Formats: sequence, C-alpha cells, structure tokens
Amino acid sequence: MTEFSLNSFSLWRRALATAALGLMSTAAWAAPLVEVWKDPHCGCCTEWARHLEAQGFDVELHPTHDMGAVKAEHGVPRDMASCHTATVEGYVIEGHVPASDIQRLLEDTPDVAGLAVPGMPHGSPGMETGRQDDYAVMSWQRDAGSSDVFQGYIHD
Repeated sequence: MTEFSLNSFSLWRRALATAALGLMSTAAWAAPLVEVWKDPHCGCCTEWARHLEAQGFDVELHPTHDMGAVKAEHGVPRDMASCHTATVEGYVIEGHVPASDIQRLLEDTPDVAGLAVPGMPHGSPGMETGRQDDYAVMSWQRDAGSSDVFQGYIHD
C-alpha cells in the first residue's frame, strides 16, 4: 500500500510539474502583434494578414493611400518593395513573407532590419492563384544596405 501511495504522489507531482511547464511555454509563445500597412483596396494584403492570424499572430491593419511614405519611414530598400509593409517586435516585414519565416526570425533574432518577399510571387501566402513561382525571402541590413537569402521556395 505504501508503494502505491508513493507512486501516486510521484505521478501527481510529475503531472503538476508538466502542467506548470505547459503554462510557462504558452506564456513564452504569446502571439506577437504584427502591424500591417496596406492599401485599403488590396485583397492580397488582407489574405496575407489572414494567413498570419491562422498561424497564431495578432494582426492590426492600417489602411493607407501613401504606401511610399510607409516604406520610406520603415527603411524598406527599393529592391525589396512589395505591396504591404508590416512591423513585428522591431523588425520590418515587407510583402508576402510566410508566417513560418517570421516565427523563425523572432526565435533566432538575427541582426537584420527585416524580411522581404520582393514583388508579388504567385504561391506565396496571400497570392494563392493556382500558379507556383519560385521565390526567396530576403533579409537586409539597415546600415550596410546588403541583403541575403533567408529562405528559398522552389516549386516543381
């Protein structure tokens, strides 16, 4: 009987510790807020925002008719430009960047200004048209002006 009681107590303590760890990891994965500036009439930007929400991000949309000013304010290089600009935890996100790449950015915290998917490639989140273009998610340095491939997407 004593052995059963000790085992029960051990199992209870283990379950309690596991539950506490689960609560801590839930708090650590709190949904980051992504602020998105977009043209009020752009549907693909809205679809991209829905993609982020489906992946657990909180999204706040800011409709504007002056995207050029938004891009300039956030330091988006001309060769990285796309249709919408977003910010999340100090990073700039330009265009149809997949949520998984934003999650990786926030986990790894590299010393970059942000991520961009230049242009509007078919098959990127928000641009699901039935066609699949190859594209790259680029990172860029604010001061150096240099860019690197963060993640590539190749489709057959």
